[in-house]
Amino acid sequence: MKNYGVKITYLFNSGFIVETEKHLLLFDYYQDQANQGSHEKSKKVEKKFVDTDKKAFIFVSHRHKDHFNPVILEWGKLRAEINYFLSNDIKPARKNEGIKLVAPYQQLEVDDLNTKTYGSTDEGVSFLVKVDELTLFHAGDLNWWYWWDDPEEEIKMAEHRFKAEIEKMKGERIDLAFFPVDPRLEHNYSIGGEYFIQQLHPKVLIPMHFGTDYEILSSFVAKVQDFDTKVLKITGSPQEILL
Repeated sequence: MKNYGVKITYLFNSGFIVETEKHLLLFDYYQDQANQGSHEKSKKVEKKFVDTDKKAFIFVSHRHKDHFNPVILEWGKLRAEINYFLSNDIKPARKNEGIKLVAPYQQLEVDDLNTKTYGSTDEGVSFLVKVDELTLFHAGDLNWWYWWDDPEEEIKMAEHRFKAEIEKMKGERIDLAFFPVDPRLEHNYSIGGEYFIQQLHPKVLIPMHFGTDYEILSSFVAKVQDFDTKVLKITGSPQEILL
């Protein structure tokens, strides 16, 4: 596997820090909401993004409370150079030039970071980011949401919407993907990730959105072991991964 010179920190759910040579990226951080505990976790992430000499970018795929903590917007008061890409279903109380509200199918370039948004099969957007010779994809809540007890019409619609979104991404070269593997889908937990790998062939995939069900990741790795994509297994939170 290629050495990308990247450090990834899994925070929880769909939250990740990606640190490259010149950039610090944060995706879908939500821990330590205003009514939760001591805020020790969010203070650690805040310090990392406020104190860094690297260019800092924060991405939020949508407004769901397991993907978005408004505290991240306060960090921009402490370091004006932080750039935000927020799905436009989020309505921040504070707006400035560093906050960009995005919809699906937009392309934005800030300094030497290029971001393209794709759609979701839930709310908001997914992100394709090119930075420091790395192309990464964060799916947000883009997934094949096959709930086995849904009406047949809704099951077919979920499949159609997901496959149509993946079709739009054909031709993208993805080094690193973060993609949901959700145990709430029961026996259908893996079909979105399998299809994503089959169609788009990311070099590396890191599962997310699995809660604390780490055992299901072993099953997922076994299901996709015959593909060229390297699937990395999360074993705890927080967890650092060097690529």
